[in-house]
Amino acid sequence: MRPIVLGVVGDSAAGKTTITRGLVRIIGEEQVTAVATDDYHRYDRKQRAERGITPLDPECNYMDIMGQHLEHLRNGEPILKPVYVHADGTFGPPVYVTPGPFAVVEGLLGYHTEAMRDCYDVRVYLAPPEELRRRWKVQRDTSRRGYTTDQVLTELDNREADSAEHIRPQERHADMVVAFQPAGDGEDSSVLDAQVTLRDSLPHPDLSPFIGDGQSGVTLEEGESERHVGIPGAMDPSMGSEIEEAIWAKLHFATHLRSERLGEYTIGSDLHRSESLALVQLLVIYHLVTAKAAVALGGEGPRVDTENGKADDAKADDEDKADDEDKADDEEKADDEE
Repeated sequence: MRPIVLGVVGDSAAGKTTITRGLVRIIGEEQVTAVATDDYHRYDRKQRAERGITPLDPECNYMDIMGQHLEHLRNGEPILKPVYVHADGTFGPPVYVTPGPFAVVEGLLGYHTEAMRDCYDVRVYLAPPEELRRRWKVQRDTSRRGYTTDQVLTELDNREADSAEHIRPQERHADMVVAFQPAGDGEDSSVLDAQVTLRDSLPHPDLSPFIGDGQSGVTLEEGESERHVGIPGAMDPSMGSEIEEAIWAKLHFATHLRSERLGEYTIGSDLHRSESLALVQLLVIYHLVTAKAAVALGGEGPRVDTENGKADDAKADDEDKADDEDKADDEEKADDEE
């Protein structure tokens, strides 16, 4: 059976690794093949500086190889993956990757082409407020990647045009758009609310029984083809547990994945837990597991089924319209005869 492929796309320091590490930990490292599309950079850090190009530009990446490798992964075929070393901006030796039952693919340009988008069973886009993302990038790049604060801020400014042209437009291709943002007055940076857009490209679990007042409960706003869900970071843990229980109940065939480590993350060396992160991770797991079940039963996955359903609905609408037109013609003909 082919692997189930999850895509997590977003701008630099949007939280992609935080999400994917948690998912890999919950599903099990032996079950997941983790791939970073940033490994497919064409130029190293020094070469990019010399050419005045940013890694957000598709021309700075081997997009063709990236697309081929995504197809191989979806088909369960091994790849010889390049390696980009973020710590010093150089390339390491490539590694031979054999896909497991799940593949988690994160990076900047994962949804850039239609062929690449078609490789994913679940597509997530991370869209935190720009001010928060910039703060995260400064913290990460100065502590882990050898940059100074001024260098990071300059790089952010230099990247803005490419972010607007190449990264942010990918949001429209996601099944789930997740925006973590400071809770309440924003004074406690360790507590983040989550604003989640759930699009009809996948069938999502029903959260309506858990709608609250926006302070301690989940909020829900229905749109024409999407739902907007607000998940407070300061939600009462008992409410969080109740929602998790309801979602797990729909995944009775995957109880082996249940974990107390949902929503865990670190700040420095300190371990924290976020109710909003836990629920977002569980929503993603819900789609991965249901996709796995659909494929195991011989289907292509919920996305194809949903799209087929829309196609069938459109066909049905056209047939109804044709019937109505025929009926109108018959009535008009009858009137003429009278």
